[in-house]
Order: sequence, then C-alpha cells, then structure tokens
Amino acid sequence: MAAESGKKLFVGPRFRRIRQQLGLSQTQIAEGLGISPSYINLIERNQRPVTAQILLRLAETYDLDLRDLATADEDRFFAELNEIFSDPLFRQIDLPKQELRDLAELCPGVTHSLQRLYAAYTEARRGETLVAAQMADRDEGARFEANPIERVRDLIEANRNYFPELEQAAETLRDELHASAEELFAALTARLREKHSIVTRIMPVDVMRETLRRFDRHRRQLLISELVDGSGRAFQLALQIGLAECSAAIDAIVNRAGPLDDTPRRLYRITLANYFAAAVMMPYQPFHTAAENLNYDVHVLAQRFNAGFEQVCHRLTTLQRPNARGVPFFLLRVDNAGNVSKRFSSGTFPFSKFGGTCPLWNVHSTFDTPDRLLKQVIELPDGTRYFSIAQMVRRPIAPHPQPQPRFAIGLGCEIRHASKLVYAAGMDLEKAEGTPIGVNCRLCERENCSQRAEPPITRTLILDENTRRVSSFAFSNAREL
Repeated sequence: MAAESGKKLFVGPRFRRIRQQLGLSQTQIAEGLGISPSYINLIERNQRPVTAQILLRLAETYDLDLRDLATADEDRFFAELNEIFSDPLFRQIDLPKQELRDLAELCPGVTHSLQRLYAAYTEARRGETLVAAQMADRDEGARFEANPIERVRDLIEANRNYFPELEQAAETLRDELHASAEELFAALTARLREKHSIVTRIMPVDVMRETLRRFDRHRRQLLISELVDGSGRAFQLALQIGLAECSAAIDAIVNRAGPLDDTPRRLYRITLANYFAAAVMMPYQPFHTAAENLNYDVHVLAQRFNAGFEQVCHRLTTLQRPNARGVPFFLLRVDNAGNVSKRFSSGTFPFSKFGGTCPLWNVHSTFDTPDRLLKQVIELPDGTRYFSIAQMVRRPIAPHPQPQPRFAIGLGCEIRHASKLVYAAGMDLEKAEGTPIGVNCRLCERENCSQRAEPPITRTLILDENTRRVSSFAFSNAREL
C-alpha cells in the first residue's frame, strides 16, 4: 500500500480489513483520521480513493505497518485459491493467476466462501460411504458438517490470531494476582479456591489414567495428572479460570463468527480458553517487551516466563496488538509421520490446508537431533524466502511401556524480519542460500526432487519403463487444462 505523495488508490477491501483488525467502527476511525464517516464508507466500497496522505495518517495514528496489514491476508488467500484451483476438478478451466490475485484482493468474502465450499467438498469425498449410509437411512436430521478443526482454524486466521478482549482480561488478572512466573501456580490455585470454591488436586497417574486434566463440577475439584509438568499445570489452572471468568467475552467472540454447528462452536470456545491461558502466563506487554529485548530468544523467554518451548512459540504468533506488534511469525507442529496438528500464521506463509508439508524443510529433521535447535533459510517456488527455526519437543510423559509423544515445532518469519532474531546473528541474510521447498508435493512443480512423494496435480505424469530418474515421478512441463 505504499504510494507516492498525491497518488490515489482504490483499496476499499484492504482498508476495511485494517479497520476491523483494529476493532474500530467507521465513525471511530473517521474521528482518528480527521475525515467524515461517510467518506470512510465510500472508501471501503471503492467509490472513493485513498490518498497517500490518509494512509500515512493511518499508519502514524495507529502505529501500523501498512505493508504487513495490506498484504498478509491477500497473499494467504491467493495461496489458498491457487491450491483449490489446482485440483483436477478444475483442470478444464484455464484460470490466470492474476484473476486469482484480483479475487483474493477485491472479494475476500467470496474467497473465504470458496475455501469453505472446497473444504466441504474435500471432506465429502472422504466420507462418501458415510453420507450414502445416512441417505439410505433417510435420516432427515442428518446433514454434512465440514471439518470443525479447519473451520476453527479459519476463524483464528480471520482474527489474525489476536483477540484483544482476552488479552485485556488476562492482563487484568495478572495485575490482580501480583504474582511472579514462579509464584503463578500458587496464585492461580488460590484464585480458584477463594473466588470459585474450586480445589486443585495433583493426582497420581493410576487414578487419572489417560486423562491429564478433569474438572469435577459436582465436587468442585480440578484434577491434574502428576504427568503434567510445572508450566502445563499453571496453564491448566489459567484455562479453568478463563472458562469461569471470561465466559461472556468468549461467547461474544464465538457469536461474532456467525452460525456455527455445535462441534466447531465447542472447539472454538476451548481454543479461546487456551488462548486466554497463554496470555495469563505470558501477559502481552511484558512478554512483547521481553521478546524484543531478547531478540526473540525462545529458550530464554521460556525460562523467564516459566513456560515451555511450544507455549512460547505459539504465544509469539499472537503479538498483533496495534502500537506493539511483534515479528509476524508462523508456526507448525508435526509428528514424526508428518501429520500437521497445529499451524498458525500471522504473516504470509502459505500453509496447505489439504496436504502435508515439504520433507526438505528441516522441521522434520529435529527428530534425528532431539537436543538441537535447527535453523534454515527456505525458499518457495515463487522466490519468497523465509527464515525458520525448529526443535523437537516432548509432551507430558507417558508411563512405560506407552510410547513417549514427540512433536517438532517449526517457527519462522519472512526473511526481511529475520535480522531481529538472535538466531540470525552473524548471517548474511541477503546472500544466504535458501533451501528450495514447496508447499507440499501435490502443489510443488519443482523437478528432479528426490524427496517427492507424489506428482503435482497440475502436471501430466510421464511413465517410461526405460528410464529411472532421481525423482520417483516425472511429469510434463505443460499445465493440465
């Protein structure tokens, strides 16, 4: 959204998203910018231009990085549209990339609807047998429900993984507790007991069995397994307080999402309660200040706030407060089979919604080096470069002989932000060679990749019994139409 002085831009949808991300009405932002609400309305409907002066005033008044706010959603939407229209379902449609970019920029609502429709279509294909059985039973009440996990992820991304109401409530709670990170568990225990008549009990594993936390509503007891470590225990207490004290705020956020089925509604509530718990453990302003001062040293932040590596990485993706923004990180959690169980992006990294990740990304290598933090410059086929760190983490231990759960956490940002990270110290980021990766195999068109697990769905597979290539799959250079 950068513009020369005097140049006029028609960027209504972008402007509207900025206003909504700030939580302002048209009247409020008009007052802040010194223009009329009716002019704001015309700007957002693309019936009036936005001058460079208005954009600069917007940036100065609300301390915004307009480049991040203006492009992050559009880049993400474009990547998702590109993934959708690469499906063989659309192989007869020659849709130029520029038209997809125009759609992502000018019609974000349509883009979001297409994403939901394609997600429902994908789930329907996987569950055809179940749907057929429901139809055979003539169950009038049965209907298809899209993947609730993806639905909630969409809602989190729509809010840029930042919920100011919960941040404020968490900071207020910490102010009332007057507790250091080391004292937090005791302070939360007292809060539950004194304000909610809930007693916290650490229970032996043979009593809790497969459960790590359980709230006994009738006996007013919060039971936590002894397998949960110190940071996990404090987190569970904060989550319980969030459900008790922030229920109205959580419900208000959920209701803003519009009609939701019961499953995604419940999952969204739990996700927001988890968000609140992290904000209690790592209050926004102290955490943001520490992160900036420590150059985003995850291990030191974990020590200072008595939190786990994954908790800190996740919290770093939520630093989106106007006037106090952090580095726009993306986060990924995978198991050693490559299954993605968590992904968040406050930047522009194009996560795939309908597949795994690239095996060349060293987040997968952490299982071979469990005690080392790995760093890497990665480059997507379009030339966009990112800097990432990755480390394996262990979840609450499991009694013998159960397998010990292990996950890899990947945290990264665009290369232009990497100089702020302690992990990039001493690196020439401009000259650093990037590892060429793809979003995933089905969308990546890089040739001769020895790690390729399947051919790209946008190319025709070539089979030659007389030739064996480095890659298991050879394909044509021409796109399928």
